Amino acid sequence: MSENSAMFKYDEYGNTREIYVYASGLSLHSDPFINRGTAFTIDERQRLGLVAMLPPAVRSLEEQVENSRVKVEAKDLDIDRFVYIRSLFDRNVTLAHALIKSDISRYMSIIYTPTVGHACQQYSSMFRSANGLHFHPGNIDQAENVLRRFQQRDIRVAVVTDNQGILGLGDQGAGGIAICLGKLMLYTQGAGIAPWHCLPISLDVGTNNEALLNDHEYLGWRHKRIAGDQYIDFIQRFARAFRNVFPNALCQWEDFSKQNAFAIRDTFLHDLISFNDDIQGTGAVALAAIYTAMRIKQESLAEQKFLIHGAGAGGIGIAEQILIALCAEGVPAEEARQQIFTLDSRGLITADQDLLPYKQKFAQDPAALDWLQEEEDKQLENVVKKAGITVLIGTSGQPGCFSREIVRSLLEHTDRPVVMPLSNPTNHAEAVPADIYNWTSGRALIGTGSPFPDVVYEGRAFSVAQANNVFVFPGVGLGTLTSGSRAVLPAFFTAAAEAVSSCVTLTDLQNGALLPPVTELADVSLKVAQAVGEAAIAAQVSRPCAFSSFQHNNDPIRLQRLIRHFQWHPNYLPLVAM
Repeated sequence: MSENSAMFKYDEYGNTREIYVYASGLSLHSDPFINRGTAFTIDERQRLGLVAMLPPAVRSLEEQVENSRVKVEAKDLDIDRFVYIRSLFDRNVTLAHALIKSDISRYMSIIYTPTVGHACQQYSSMFRSANGLHFHPGNIDQAENVLRRFQQRDIRVAVVTDNQGILGLGDQGAGGIAICLGKLMLYTQGAGIAPWHCLPISLDVGTNNEALLNDHEYLGWRHKRIAGDQYIDFIQRFARAFRNVFPNALCQWEDFSKQNAFAIRDTFLHDLISFNDDIQGTGAVALAAIYTAMRIKQESLAEQKFLIHGAGAGGIGIAEQILIALCAEGVPAEEARQQIFTLDSRGLITADQDLLPYKQKFAQDPAALDWLQEEEDKQLENVVKKAGITVLIGTSGQPGCFSREIVRSLLEHTDRPVVMPLSNPTNHAEAVPADIYNWTSGRALIGTGSPFPDVVYEGRAFSVAQANNVFVFPGVGLGTLTSGSRAVLPAFFTAAAEAVSSCVTLTDLQNGALLPPVTELADVSLKVAQAVGEAAIAAQVSRPCAFSSFQHNNDPIRLQRLIRHFQWHPNYLPLVAM
């Protein structure tokens, strides 16, 4: 929204009902939150100074969506479709979101994974217009003043990245902001957080990607990444500015490097209303799939042995959520840790190694493993066989590392193995679902990180569940905001996982699906938000919602009412000329 071009009028639930417009004529077209192109009615054209500035015909939003759909599908490549939808968003956010909502399963793969990875890589060369904020060492001292320019937009959610751990691509420099843009579009689609309440932020601390540094088109801060005390000071400056300007907003940390991800999450746990989606969102959606698998197997978590291949932010985040869930089932914490095996590039992580702090929690005591005799016993294939693994999870980014022999060895320990190759993008998956079904004679329960088509095995169609964080983070954000919680607690993610799993229908279970279809995203997000809000009430951290005069009063029924009415939907709002 351009400064002083409009003001939002809210109802008692904090939802936008009208837009007071101060601009007129051509300046309206430069504000994507107001502009509606050919959908401006005759009356609006008269009142807003648009007479003769548009063709005489008036299109409905539905007609605009269909027209846009045809244009998108005429493109040959998904990256070109991404560019079109992003350009549409820059002109008319309501139309862009109405288009996405019309076929969320189709367009999510364009605005987010896997296509957004290509957008990150090509960010500088395909740059068209400014989106979000880019803080770097040259302007971080002005962060608070810059953020205050957005106060009139009543920012409720910010997605913040330092661009270092983008998907499976690594350091993408300034291009990482495309991830933030995509996540926030999904906040709107899932949780109904209006686009004007969302803010993407890049913390551009440099890049160690030599290709970017040597690219004359690169738009980022052209320096090596800062580190150590200089990096810590930079992050602290940003966090302090964000807290001062938006004390009630949610800050989602996204795609930081492994060690920084954990350090930043834990450092600002009580200073900001924040969480790390790569750690906690990934952990929760994986746990949701595991919960569903237990429904199919009719077994408990306590009966399983878990192996997570890939000990980065996502892998350790999954381990954390499994540990919390096991303890909730009554398993003592130390025993629960002994059921969770983690592997990195060196093999099984054990306590006798020199480890980064975030890996130490799940390091196994080698003296307690009687089968661990030689170094080769630490390798993936031997750990699966000798530790009695029943749930195999991949976050390694190593394509094809879940071989036929490894997957088949799971059948020695369980009749229905759970196999989850979660690495993104698609070509980094540890195994392909069709192969897993063939290797296990259709007995495996599968979740993937990237979208895969359904698999037909011996005449039966199996649904391949995508363990996408989108089932978790929008609802967690919505539940946190409406409950008024001043912190995002670990219990919120356990509640989210249970809510997501509960959305898997009996038919889905019969088809082997471990997660609901993405077409149900809005409904799933509502259930997650309710579960998170009730978890906040149970933990006695809920407070009056800062964005609404209607208060839940710690009543789950009133909370549900607030959550439902808090949501914005992509329809054109009344415009009031001022």
